[in-house]
Amino acid sequence: MIQIGKITIYVEDQEQAKDFWINKVGFVLKFEQPMGPGMAWIEVGPENDFATLVLYSKALMKKQKPENVAHPTLLFSTPNIEEAYERLKNNGVKVDELQKFPYGSMFTFYDQDGNQYLLREDK
Repeated sequence: MIQIGKITIYVEDQEQAKDFWINKVGFVLKFEQPMGPGMAWIEVGPENDFATLVLYSKALMKKQKPENVAHPTLLFSTPNIEEAYERLKNNGVKVDELQKFPYGSMFTFYDQDGNQYLLREDK
């Protein structure tokens, strides 16, 4: 069986990204280790989930592999979309309108760098 382990997000400022995912979205710090001067390996994720987001320096990746800095499309799930929508909005996260479709509800939210993510209700 293959599981999702880590998804790398390339960020302008790792500390701002860590603050966003922990203090606004509600994830926890899973791992942090220095990688050199001014660089760190930072992983955040839901408290009881195996998968993590790696918050990697965009500038460093541009030096290593410039073709790899495109932002991935990520779709998160929640059992209560209205509660999640209000929590993110109240935490100052930019959110688009909550959309309700026959197949489920979802909305787009944006991180500190303006990258967009989808959050859908998974009942």
